[in-house]
Amino acid sequence: MKYADTDIHIDGSLLKRVEEKKKRLDKLRPLPKDAIKKLLEDIRLRHTYHSDAIEGNTLTLQETKLVLEEGITIGGKPLKDHLEAKNDAEAFDLMVKLVHAKKPLSQDIIQQIHELVTKGILEESGKYRTENVRIAGSKTTPPSYSKIVKLMEEYISNIGGLKLHPIKKAAFIHHELVRIHPFLDGNGRVARLITNLYLMQMGHPPIVLKKEERRKYYQVLQKADVGDLSPLATFIAKIIHEALMYYLSSFVEDERLISLKEIADFSPYSQEYLSLRARQGKIDAVKMDNVWYSSKRAINEYLKSLR
Repeated sequence: MKYADTDIHIDGSLLKRVEEKKKRLDKLRPLPKDAIKKLLEDIRLRHTYHSDAIEGNTLTLQETKLVLEEGITIGGKPLKDHLEAKNDAEAFDLMVKLVHAKKPLSQDIIQQIHELVTKGILEESGKYRTENVRIAGSKTTPPSYSKIVKLMEEYISNIGGLKLHPIKKAAFIHHELVRIHPFLDGNGRVARLITNLYLMQMGHPPIVLKKEERRKYYQVLQKADVGDLSPLATFIAKIIHEALMYYLSSFVEDERLISLKEIADFSPYSQEYLSLRARQGKIDAVKMDNVWYSSKRAINEYLKSLR
């Protein structure tokens, strides 16, 4: 595959919006520790719920919250689903600690994260697979287990050596781990965690890949399988953009997220029109729990662009 920066394309206007928001966030640093703690607690919950749901976990968001915060066992739900939630949350905590410790990504770290993710679920927890596998629904077959150690060595070397824009490198980090498929199970969950580890090391907020976008997520991974990382990089860039909006909302009043229903009350447009423009990417907006949110700043910028 080609991994030069020019081989991976992200829409210029999207990249510009991401970079502008990151600059605004960087100007606010150091961010208040209490506010960051609260933000990370919320992202930890949502990341755990969505990452597990993508893999078929049946716990709802509220049930995941009860399992993590109250230790409650949800009647009628498999033990495995409870273990996955607890494990993913612990792995998220480890990821945050590794960011603070400024630990570079390594095979040991990847195996440590996998061990947490699959604790009590997989006998080979934290260990590379020793057999060949096929992925249901995939047109490609993971490499032979006999090549994994060498491929993982090359993978870590490429992460340090490839000259890529951080978002493009995040796409490489995510897809290449999934492609190598070093573990019998849990590869997707580990890939989402180490992608966040890298992004946070680069000064970005952690991102949440939503279960509602599972089909799109798999589609862009399939395109990456045949050598085109651009759709995955664009997909990740959009989620980073949403994460930056969410972070800025907590620290800047005119960037505070408001539902489009509320915005329609003080703007010249209806909620339906604003929702359409949000879906089209014309208005900076983020969708959470099936509700679209934007900010006064974003609406003012949109109105200004029409003049």
